[in-house]
Amino acid sequence: MWPGLVQTAKEGGADVIETYVFWNGHELSPGNYYFGGRFDLVKFAKIVQQNGMYLMLRIGPFVAAEWNFGGVPVWLHYIPGTVFRTYNQPFMIDTCNSFYCDQFKPTSPNRPKIWTENWPGWGVTRYLGLPRLPKWGHLKELHRAIKLCEHVLLNGKSVNISLGPSVEADIYTDSSGACAAFIANVDDKNDKTVEFRNASYHLPAWSVSILPDCKNVVFNTAKVTSQTNIIAMIPENLQQSDKGVKTFQWDILKENPGIWGKADFVKHGFVDLINTTKDTTDYLWHTTSIFVGKNEEFLKNGSKPVLLIESTGHALHAFVNQEYQGTATGNGTHSPFTYKNPISLRAGKNEIALLCLTVGLQTAGPFYDFIGAGLTSVKIKGLNNGTIDLSSYAWTYKIGVQGEHLKIYQGDGLNSVKWTSTSEPPKGQPLTWYKAIVDAPPGDEPVGLDMLHMGKGLAWLNGEEIGRYWPRISEFKKEDCVQECDYRGKFNPDKCDTGCGEPTQKWYHVPRSWFKPSGNVLVIFEENGGDPTEIKFVRRKVTGVCALVAEDYPSIGLLSQDEDKTQNNKNIPFARLTCPSNTVISAVKFASFGTPSGTCGSYLKGDCHDPNSNIIVEKACLNKNDCVVKLTEENFKTNLCTGLSRKLAVEAVCS
Repeated sequence: MWPGLVQTAKEGGADVIETYVFWNGHELSPGNYYFGGRFDLVKFAKIVQQNGMYLMLRIGPFVAAEWNFGGVPVWLHYIPGTVFRTYNQPFMIDTCNSFYCDQFKPTSPNRPKIWTENWPGWGVTRYLGLPRLPKWGHLKELHRAIKLCEHVLLNGKSVNISLGPSVEADIYTDSSGACAAFIANVDDKNDKTVEFRNASYHLPAWSVSILPDCKNVVFNTAKVTSQTNIIAMIPENLQQSDKGVKTFQWDILKENPGIWGKADFVKHGFVDLINTTKDTTDYLWHTTSIFVGKNEEFLKNGSKPVLLIESTGHALHAFVNQEYQGTATGNGTHSPFTYKNPISLRAGKNEIALLCLTVGLQTAGPFYDFIGAGLTSVKIKGLNNGTIDLSSYAWTYKIGVQGEHLKIYQGDGLNSVKWTSTSEPPKGQPLTWYKAIVDAPPGDEPVGLDMLHMGKGLAWLNGEEIGRYWPRISEFKKEDCVQECDYRGKFNPDKCDTGCGEPTQKWYHVPRSWFKPSGNVLVIFEENGGDPTEIKFVRRKVTGVCALVAEDYPSIGLLSQDEDKTQNNKNIPFARLTCPSNTVISAVKFASFGTPSGTCGSYLKGDCHDPNSNIIVEKACLNKNDCVVKLTEENFKTNLCTGLSRKLAVEAVCS
C-alpha cells in the first residue's frame, strides 16, 4: 500500500511526508527489536525518497496519534521509577516538551536538541489512505496556491491590516516588489465585499482568499471547484477457492467458556486487566463457582436471580454453566460500565465464567499509563439470603483465549487444531472460530470486509491481522446528526456528525496487497455470536463524478493534470471531470448552465437554464477519462440570467 499512498499524497500537492515512529511496534520487549513488515521504517523512507519527497520522522517516544498506549511500549510502565511524559531517572534525557522550543538549549553542548512533543504538528494535512473528493482535490488546490506564494512567504516581511468589520488582510512583500495576500472574512454568517488595492473582492462567510500577486484570487476556502466522486460499495459474496465443492464450506472450531489448559493463577478478589495481560491479548478469563441449595425459592417459582457486575472497562461476556448470558461494554469516552441480567442457575454447583477484555489502551492524557480496567464488583441478587457478593471469592484466571494462544489464524497454527467442516456454520454462537479459503475479489478497487451481521471479534487474512471488528450502533441520536454540513464558524468534533443510530463501522479495510488470486485464508474469531453466512467482501468503486462551478469561482490553475505550469491566466472558470484509471465517462446524467440547485446525485434545473448544456458537456467529455468544460461564451449562453450568479452543474457516469 505504501507506494500508492505516498504517490497520492504527492499528487495532492504535499512535498513532505511525516510519520510517527511507534516505539511499541519496534521494541516488543526490552532489547527485542522489530523493523519488518508494516514496521519496515527504512523501506518506507526509501519509498518517500523515490517519490522525490521529504520525510519528517516524529520519533516520540510518546506520539499519542490515536495509537495504542500513545506508541509507548506497555512493558516500560513496569520499569521501576518510570512515569510517562515527564522526567524519569531510568531514562533521563534533556528535552523540550512545549509549544515553543526555538529558545531551548540542552544542559550540555554535547547533548542533542530534542523536541519531544511538537504540538503545532496538529496543523498538518492528513492523508489517511484513499483520496476523498472533493476534500482531497480542494486541498490540492490549496497546496498549489500556497506554492505560488512560496518565495515571498519565506523571504518577505508581513503586515496585517483591517479591511472593515470582520475582514482583514495579511500581506507579504519583499525587496523585489513581489507581493502575496491572504484576505480573511471571519464573519461566520455574512458574505463580504471589500476593496483591496483598488480592486473589489467577494468573500463568502468564514473564508480566506489567496492572492499570490496581491491581485488575482487563485483560491478561496469556501469555493470548492474540485469534483465530487460518487462512491458505491459493491458487495461480493465470498468465493470458495476449491471449485470442486458445490456449496460454500466453513471450517469451525468452538472454544469452551472458562479456563482452558492450566490456570495461570488463583486469587481472592480481582486483578487489574491491563496489569495482568500487559496488552499481550485483549482477553482475560475470570472463573469462580457458587453452590445453590435445592430449597432456593427461585427454583420453585420460576423466577431468575440477577447477575450484577461493575467494571472499570472495557467490556465483558458473561457465561454461567457454559451458557452465554450477555455482554456489557463501556464506550469511547467512558470506559466504566455495569452489567445487570437475569441468569439461569441450578441446584448444586454453578460455574460463573467472565471473559473480560480491552479494546485498545489509552492514547494520551495525564498519567494515562495508570488508568486501569477490569472488574470491581460481582454480585448475585435474588437468593434466599438476599444478595451474595462474589467479589472476594477465590477466582481462577487464564490469560487469553486458546485459539489465539495457538495462533490458529496463521502458519503452522492453522493445522494445530481439528477443524470441523460444514456448509451450515453455526449462527449466534459465541466463542467460535471460522475459517474459509477464498478467492480475491475481482477488479483492482480497494476492498473491505463487511461484518455488519457479526457481533464482536477479530479477523485475519493470510495471517495478517485485519483487526478488531465491532459493528456496534452509534449512541448519537438522529437529531444529533445533520443532513448538510455548514462549514461556517469555529470547529468542534461533533459539528457535522453523520450516521447517527447506525453502526459506527461495518466495512473493514483489507489491503489488496494481502491477497493472492486464490487460496486466501480468512479467519474470524467471534466472541458473542453472529451470522458468518452474511460475511462479504465489498469493493469501493467510483461509479460517477460531479462538478459544480460558478462564474465567480477562482480558476487560475492547471488545465491539464500532466502540466507543471500555471495557465488559464484570464481567470476563466472551468469544471474538470476525471474518472478512475481504465474507465471513461460513458454518459452525462445531468448538465445545466444557469441557476441549477441541489447536490451531487440530486441536481435540479433552475428557472434559468441553457438548453445546450448537455450537448456541450457530452461533446467535451464522452468516452474520455478526463475532460475540462470552460464557462465561456463559446460554450454557453452567458447572457442568460442577467444579474444572477450563473453556474454549471454536471453529473457523469464512469464505466
